[in-house]
Amino acid sequence: MALKASPSEQALLLELQSFDTKLAQIAHRAKSLSQHALLQKLAAERATIAVLLSEQRGTLEDAQTELGRIESDVAVVEARIKRDDARLQVTSSVKDVQALEQELTALRKRQGDLEEIELTVMEKVDELSSNLALTQGKIDAVEALIAEAEAERDAELVVVEAERGNAAANRAAIAENIPAELLALYEKLRARYGQGVSFLRGGVSSASGVKLNENDMVAIRNAAPDDVLLCPDSNVILVRTAESGI
Repeated sequence: MALKASPSEQALLLELQSFDTKLAQIAHRAKSLSQHALLQKLAAERATIAVLLSEQRGTLEDAQTELGRIESDVAVVEARIKRDDARLQVTSSVKDVQALEQELTALRKRQGDLEEIELTVMEKVDELSSNLALTQGKIDAVEALIAEAEAERDAELVVVEAERGNAAANRAAIAENIPAELLALYEKLRARYGQGVSFLRGGVSSASGVKLNENDMVAIRNAAPDDVLLCPDSNVILVRTAESGI
C-alpha cells in the first residue's frame, strides 16, 4: 500500500530539512573554526621545541655531572695538598721533604690543570643553562598562545552549541508532528542521498534543480494530494504546494 500523508504533513518535511541543513552547517562551522588549524600548528611547534628542550636538558645534566666530577677531583687534590703541607711542616727527614715537595709540585700542577678544566666546564654549564632558559621561554610563549587559542575556541563553541541546541529543539518539535512512517522514509532517504525531500516549484525539483518532463508532471497531477511521491530525478520525497505549477 502506497504511503499516505496530508499535504500539510508533507510540507513539514521542508521545514525539517531546513533545520537538518542548518544543523549540518553548524557542525561544519564547529569543525572549521580557525582556532583548530592554529592549535594544530602550535601543537607541532610546541612538540618541536619540546624535543630541543629535552636534548638541551640532557646536555646540561651531562655537563653538570662532568662539573661535579671535576669539583670532586679538585677537592681530592686540595685535600692531598693540605695533608702533604701538614706533613712537610713536621718532618725532619731530608728524604721525606724532597719526596713531599716533589709530590706537592705535581699536585699543584694537577690542581691548576683541573681548575682550568673546571672553569671551562663552568662556562659551558652557564651557556647551556642560558640556552635552556631561552628554549623554556619559547615553549612557555607557545603554551600561552595555545591557552589563548583554546579559550577563544571554547568561547566560540559555546555560541555554536547554543545554536545547535536551539536548532535541534526546533527540529524535534517539527518531527513530532510528522507521521512516523513518513519521518522514517525521510530519514532513510536523507541518509542515502544527503537530503530526504525536494520542493516542486514551477515544475522544477529543488533537489535536482531540473525541470521535470511532461510525462512526470502528468503523473504528479494525477496523484492524490495525500499520496507521498518520490522525485523522479533525485529519488527523494517530492512535496507539492500551490507553487508547484501542477
